[in-house]
Amino acid sequence: MNQSEVRPGFTAAISVSEAHDEDARVVEKPFGRALVEAGRKNSKIVGLTADLGKYTDIDLFGQEFPERYFQIGMAEQNLVGVAAGLSRVGYIPFATTYCVFASRRAYDFIAIDVALGRANVKIIAGLPGLTTGYGATHQGIDDLALMRAIPNMAVIDPCDATEIEQAVHAIAEYAGPVYMRLLRGKVKAVLNPKSYQFGLGKAATLREGRDIALVSTGIMTERALEAAEELSKSGIAARVLHVSTLKPLDQDAILQTAAEIGVILTLENHSTIGGLGSAAAEAIALAGIKVRMAKVGIQDRFIECGSVGYLTNKYGLSTPQIVKAAQNLLANGRHSDAL
Repeated sequence: MNQSEVRPGFTAAISVSEAHDEDARVVEKPFGRALVEAGRKNSKIVGLTADLGKYTDIDLFGQEFPERYFQIGMAEQNLVGVAAGLSRVGYIPFATTYCVFASRRAYDFIAIDVALGRANVKIIAGLPGLTTGYGATHQGIDDLALMRAIPNMAVIDPCDATEIEQAVHAIAEYAGPVYMRLLRGKVKAVLNPKSYQFGLGKAATLREGRDIALVSTGIMTERALEAAEELSKSGIAARVLHVSTLKPLDQDAILQTAAEIGVILTLENHSTIGGLGSAAAEAIALAGIKVRMAKVGIQDRFIECGSVGYLTNKYGLSTPQIVKAAQNLLANGRHSDAL
């Protein structure tokens, strides 16, 4: 089912065989490729980066449209200011950097130059969460919380190459500021582009289940699908609700899932404070829906330097650990995060 065919307030159900292919193809630089395609359709699209063209895949856009590509240098605040200025004269800037630099170094500039006046700027942020081994200062684990707090800002955490490609075209047509996490380089295509359609502010049910709901965002959605398949081997039917847009949040989809299932495990490559888990818990609590709930994510701490695999396992974000968390939530019936 194509999500665009679903009435507002409902989610698209996609079979697991369509949504998650064990031999999923790999796409080279899906963001850069999609931005080039969008740029061919709309001459107002421009690209900017803060000395990270090659490392955020926007170099493809620069090669195709050198006259519409601006290398600002290692100056993220200036990057945002220039992008905001370009938007004021009718351009649609896509500005790339790493998420820690956007969300910390340039935060005030994003809030005031971009969001306050609803400048049509798209902030594309690489190395989200635990996706880098470059060092402790590059672990972007609080960006979604920070960006959700800015008024007028749309916040997107795509799960794969399919969604990145679709989201680029969607946000190019959206009039307003956007913060989108970026998976760069060789990116798996987990979702089938023939059956999945990204919608800004729309969640999608990728797998049906009655026992527990795995509510996920970003790269954790692939692991949610893997965990659901593993849980099915022990007779546990897990629904997977993919929430790619954290703001505006598809509250209807989350509340519908909470009411129907009653056991919710949120999954995010982000701090458990202020991200998807917090947003879902707030919506469910305010709606007065009684659920058992737990959050898989990074606990309240800074992250040290280490390989992605090591950090993923250490902080409980791997597929086997998600399976264990789901089993514990179902078995115990109580959790410190229960509502």
